Amino acid sequence: MSRNDGSSPVSLEAHLRARRAEGRKLLLPYVTGGYPVGDWPRLIEGFASVGADALEIGIPFSDPVMDGPTIQEASTLALEAGSNPISVLDEVSKTEADVPLVAMTYYNICFRMGHRRFAASLRESGFSAAILPDLPLEEAGPWTEAADGEGIETVLLAAPTAPDERLPRIAARSRGFVYGVGLVGITGERAELAASAIEIARRLKGITDRPVIIGVGVSSPEQAAEVAQVADGVVVASAIIRRLLDGGSIDDAVGFVAELRAALDGV
Repeated sequence: MSRNDGSSPVSLEAHLRARRAEGRKLLLPYVTGGYPVGDWPRLIEGFASVGADALEIGIPFSDPVMDGPTIQEASTLALEAGSNPISVLDEVSKTEADVPLVAMTYYNICFRMGHRRFAASLRESGFSAAILPDLPLEEAGPWTEAADGEGIETVLLAAPTAPDERLPRIAARSRGFVYGVGLVGITGERAELAASAIEIARRLKGITDRPVIIGVGVSSPEQAAEVAQVADGVVVASAIIRRLLDGGSIDDAVGFVAELRAALDGV
């Protein structure tokens, strides 16, 4: 069954809470919408088939301020090949992966399309949630109101530099999960897991019962397992996309996600 059959997307938070209650560590791999050009939707179904608990799908944007060179390169290639928000949503709506989908993009796209229209378009395409990393908590009200009205859960980011008094407000307003940013800086592969990834996981777990997922700088199965000893799970992005940019196949990327799943299952 494709995602545009008229049914409502599953609740991301309910889904992640249920899997966590089973003792499972949560895995959210990332896909750049539109890359690899032509057959990128196969990643969605492939990652789901090897144990992803949800999927983060990037809608390419020309000025991705949070993303490092790896995601930027994939986004540029997708844009040059003609991808745009509407084409990405259309392709997603045709996929059959039976896990929640989270859109990751920038506020300019949401603002340009209009809050309500963007939220409705996400829902109609089968998305359960959205991440807008350049939209701060203090300015998110108009978007979150529209998103709530359309059943789209807004995932908020918690940076390692956030003061203690701000983290509870972020966790209270976030929906789906709380995205703990593993290090200060942009996305990208790292040889070692930053100590700040463990620290932000501990801080967030101490103030919220929502699933706490750590991303940015989680680059290997070993690092995923390390941070998941504290956090509820991980987002892995650049390490996946780098394999594809370096000539790896869809099957190679799916195999890497399977390795991440196996490592988390060992925690």
